[in-house]
Amino acid sequence: MPSDQALRVKALESLLVEKGLVDRAALDTLIDSYQHQIGPRNGAKVVAKAWTDPAFRERLLTTADSAIAELGFGGMQGEHMVVLENTPKVHNMVVCTLCSCYPWPVLGLPPVWYKSAPYRARAVIDPRGVLREFGLELPADVEVRVWDSTAEIRYLVLPERPAGTEGLSEEALATYASRDSMIGVAKAGLA
Repeated sequence: MPSDQALRVKALESLLVEKGLVDRAALDTLIDSYQHQIGPRNGAKVVAKAWTDPAFRERLLTTADSAIAELGFGGMQGEHMVVLENTPKVHNMVVCTLCSCYPWPVLGLPPVWYKSAPYRARAVIDPRGVLREFGLELPADVEVRVWDSTAEIRYLVLPERPAGTEGLSEEALATYASRDSMIGVAKAGLA
C-alpha cells in the first residue's frame, strides 16, 4: 500500500495534469533523467576521478564548482558546491535542516529519508546514532562533522577510497561510490 506521502504526490500530480499545468510525459521524462541519467552516477564519476587523479582531487577540494564542471556537470541546485573529504580520522555527513537543499546535478533526486524531519533533526543532535541506523558504526576516535546544506552552499562528500581498489579504472571505481556515501551516511564500497 502506498504511503500517505506517495498518495498526496499522486493526487497533486493528477490535479496538475488535469488542469493542463503539467504534461505527464514531460514529467516522466524529467523524473527518468534525474533517476537514471543525472542521478548519483554523475557524483560517482566525480569521486572516481578524484580517487585516480591527485590534481583533480585538489581542484575538487578547493574549487568544487569548476572541478565538477570539468566533467560536464553543474547547473541549477549544483552551484556553490563544497566537497568534504572523509579520512580515517574525520567522517563528514550532510543534512539540510531547513528543507532539503541537495546537489541535484551530481546526486540526482534526494532520497525520501533525506527530506524527512526525523533525519533533518537527528543528524545534527545524534549523528552517530543516525549513522548506526544506516549500518555505519564508526570508531570512537573518528570525528563526525555534520554540514548543513543551504540554498547558498551544497555539499558533496568525497568518501575514502576503499582498500583493494588500486589499479581499477575510473569507470570501475565509480561503481564503489554510492549516493549514500556521497551524503556521508555510508562508506564507499560495492553495492
